[in-house]
Amino acid sequence: MTSPSKIQQFLLVMDIKHGVTRVHELGTDYEAAVAAYEAAEAVHRGDSNYDIVLVGSDSLDTVKRTHASYFDMSDDDLRADVQREIVGFEAA
Repeated sequence: MTSPSKIQQFLLVMDIKHGVTRVHELGTDYEAAVAAYEAAEAVHRGDSNYDIVLVGSDSLDTVKRTHASYFDMSDDDLRADVQREIVGFEAA
C-alpha cells in the first residue's frame, strides 16, 4: 500500500463535448491539489460540458485504469490493461 505522503494528486478536467481530458499532475501536496480543484471548478461552474475530478493515486497509469472513462483508449489498449490485471493470464 502506498504511504499517504506519497500519494500523487491528479486533477482531471474533461471537456465532455470534445471528448478530451486534460491531466494536471499536482504532486503530493493535498491542500494545494484541493485549491487547484476548487479553482478549476470555479472556472467551469455552470458549464455542463466539463467534468472535473481530483484523484489521489500511486501513478497516472493507475488513474487511467480506475477512471478509464476520462481517457480515449482503443479497445486494444483496454484489453491489454485488463489482461495485465488478470493473474495467470496467457495470451492466445
